[in-house]
Amino acid sequence: MPWFGRNKAEELAEGPPRDPRWTRTPGGNFHRMVHLDPEDEGLAGRSGVFVIWHGGVRPRWVYVGRSNDLAADLHGFGNNRDVMDYEVHGGLFVTWSLIRTEFQDGVVAFLTDTLDPAVENPEVPGEDVLPIPVVPPGATPDGG
Repeated sequence: MPWFGRNKAEELAEGPPRDPRWTRTPGGNFHRMVHLDPEDEGLAGRSGVFVIWHGGVRPRWVYVGRSNDLAADLHGFGNNRDVMDYEVHGGLFVTWSLIRTEFQDGVVAFLTDTLDPAVENPEVPGEDVLPIPVVPPGATPDGG
């Protein structure tokens, strides 16, 4: 495809995984879901992609999504039994990245396919969305 016919999402989809700089605590750890106050983190009205997982003996990705208001949606997941039932399996952790709106569906599509979360996102992007590779939470940009 000629350079003038491509858009930024197509370029990102064909390149190596990008590091979205997943948010961590000041101590360098990921946030425990039950201890997170999204407003204290400045997430009210902020748009981005988030990932929830549980630790423990057999860690598992639990949910991948996008949000136009991360504070409101993360509060909502605090009341979501399908997600919160995983808290007993080693604690739930959450991180987010303030990815630009036009790339969020592509990032969610990639992470959903790659991580295979336990709880299905009813708003997962369709097959027509070009996945945009990103480094998953906890992985290093070089694949480690």
